[in-house]
Amino acid sequence: MNLNPLTDHDAFIHRSPFPAADIPDSALTPVIMRRAADLGDRPAIIDGPTGRVVTYAQLASQIRAVAAGLADRGLKKGDVLAVYAPNVPEYAVVFHAVISIGGVVSTANPLLTAGELTSQLVDGNARFLVTVPPLLEAALAAAQSAELPSDNVYVIGTAPGVASISELAVTGGEPPTIDIDPDEDLAVLPYSSGTTGLPKGVMLTHRNLVAQDAQIAVNEQVIKPDDVVIAVLPFFHIYGMSVIMNHGLSQGATLVTMPRFDLPQFLELIQQHRVTRAFLVPPIVLALAKHPIVENYDLSSLQVIFCGAAPLGADLSRAASTRLDCIIKQGYGMTETSPVTHLTPDDGVKDGKIGLLAANTEAMIVDTETLLPLGPDQDGELWVRGPQIMRGYLNRPEATAVTIVDGGWLRTGDIASVDEDGYFTIVDRLKELIKYKGYQVAPAELEAVLLTHPSVADAAVIGSPDEESGEVPKAFVVRKDEVSADDLIAYVAEHVAPYKKIRLLDFVESVPKSTSGKILRRNLIEEERERVRSSTDAPSRVEA
Repeated sequence: MNLNPLTDHDAFIHRSPFPAADIPDSALTPVIMRRAADLGDRPAIIDGPTGRVVTYAQLASQIRAVAAGLADRGLKKGDVLAVYAPNVPEYAVVFHAVISIGGVVSTANPLLTAGELTSQLVDGNARFLVTVPPLLEAALAAAQSAELPSDNVYVIGTAPGVASISELAVTGGEPPTIDIDPDEDLAVLPYSSGTTGLPKGVMLTHRNLVAQDAQIAVNEQVIKPDDVVIAVLPFFHIYGMSVIMNHGLSQGATLVTMPRFDLPQFLELIQQHRVTRAFLVPPIVLALAKHPIVENYDLSSLQVIFCGAAPLGADLSRAASTRLDCIIKQGYGMTETSPVTHLTPDDGVKDGKIGLLAANTEAMIVDTETLLPLGPDQDGELWVRGPQIMRGYLNRPEATAVTIVDGGWLRTGDIASVDEDGYFTIVDRLKELIKYKGYQVAPAELEAVLLTHPSVADAAVIGSPDEESGEVPKAFVVRKDEVSADDLIAYVAEHVAPYKKIRLLDFVESVPKSTSGKILRRNLIEEERERVRSSTDAPSRVEA
């Protein structure tokens, strides 16, 4: 059914209460780094584990130097460079060096296996790869499988036989001046499973990310120039990339990076650097609310915690806010929306709600059956549109057409409602993705791995509710031959990143499917939620 909301349903369109953002007609890096010259010796990024400081002046200089070096090594406009690394100060250097000369950055989760990285390199047609020494073995294996020349693999730091980013920075000269069309030219190519299926390249233009920075800035309560921000959320993820790294630098804040989450180190860095703002996911908020070790640290500098990537319950939000004596608020977004579509002002928190529409953003709540818009306090699929919406999925026009429909509306796959004040609540998930500690896990990917095992006849994977993680991947398996749940769990773990591991497994006689053969995951999800709610005994399942 075609729907033209602009002409037929204008009364049902919700619009942002914030003033419209003035979006510069510019490439991304000049916008993000516009304050660097004035800030000079102010710390831009501090490497948490070592205390190493990169000032704004140094950051700008390093970006220019690495850009010149990459151009000298053959990176041209439109070329894709993949970054396979944790949060370190050089991440921002490489990111903006590539983008400033017209290249495209494809960010890869450092937890990916060599096989998973290969798939991303091939799908994105990456020509260059940057990694860190601990990941070099997997990076080189993936580069070889993807037929990417080893000379085009660089390391942050030093490693035998591989050129370092620092070598690129001493080639001399200035980077070339490249004509960038913000509306047309891609800036980044992160990967997302979308509403279903396997990971897909999300095409985000300079315009998308420049608009996002401007939209967030309108609120003036996300990051301020004098803020110190703990950068524990990974930069490969759109949340860490766009909100923390890019917007933080554009505002002149100081970022304290962590390559991985470790609760004692996280608390120590907040105390040591007097962190004022933290961008987190629900499992970390849960630890802050309940873990006894929190009492050992002075976290009084924390003013605001901004939680995203997965829903945060009202009770948990209040508990953490009371314990820490700071504001805890939520936002909402997707990789496909750069990511923020909803945010909450500091002085307008409603526990359990994702907030108000960001500047320049519109939304509708749409009936999932009729595709007709719904009114306040009615549950339906959340549709959004604005200048931050992706161009589409790389080389997947069918998937793009399903996600972005008539009128430029992006279907989020999330069930939401909106109250009379314009505050939105995420009620449920229409899409099949599993959200494990804020990470996306595609059921189809895990099912495909299970079906390669000779003892598996059929399989379905869903998310099982879990207080600490939000959801954990659970498999329902039909056996062909005798095999244990432990063996299958271990088998999948060998083939996927750790966060994707199957953690629960039930053996079943059959997997419920429609007449067309599609797995009826919604049936399994509803049964699993009911079982978790009603079960008081140990569940008949194996947990990894």
